[in-house]
Amino acid sequence: MAPYKLTYFDAATSRGEECRLALHLAGLSFEDERLNRDQWIARRASTPFGALPVLTVDGRQLAQSNAILRFIGSQHGLHPAEPFEAALHESVMGAVEDLRTRMAPILRIKDEAEKKRARQEAAAGYLQEWGAALERQIGAGPYLAGAKPCVADVKLFVAVGAYLKGTVDYIPTDVFRAFPKLLRLVEAVKQHPKVVEWYAQKH
Repeated sequence: MAPYKLTYFDAATSRGEECRLALHLAGLSFEDERLNRDQWIARRASTPFGALPVLTVDGRQLAQSNAILRFIGSQHGLHPAEPFEAALHESVMGAVEDLRTRMAPILRIKDEAEKKRARQEAAAGYLQEWGAALERQIGAGPYLAGAKPCVADVKLFVAVGAYLKGTVDYIPTDVFRAFPKLLRLVEAVKQHPKVVEWYAQKH
């Protein structure tokens, strides 16, 4: 039995995927448990906060994606050891959650005309503000910490990559074109051998 189990929905997206990638980047063997809707409904009450992902380590559950990423990263060289630098990376991870919180209601809109209006407005407004703020956090690169990837880079890769793939109607794939450092970071994670390996395994 693997010492780690990562439980998330059966989808290669969002908070679960960033935790899977972090575990793989760390070289850790883990059980990749993927739940369907019915399984999640049955299991929800047994999770710490009624949400996924959950990392189980030696029978103990850890919830909240940023906490999971910090736990993995801190133990396996994927999170800065220096306290202030670590806090800066955690602020970036918090900014990704801000992005998801802000965009979630917009992504759930069903009315086609309202969906188009809201998403185009976000693409021209909020996403530009968010991208500019992230661009200021990235130095010489290619990663936040320079030459070495960390869990915050993985989180950015998953969150920003969702928009670059064209999976969100009415938000152009070049929505972050004004932010070359951010795009370079995402591409660096995408090309990392362990990330390439993960997706080559058909996850």
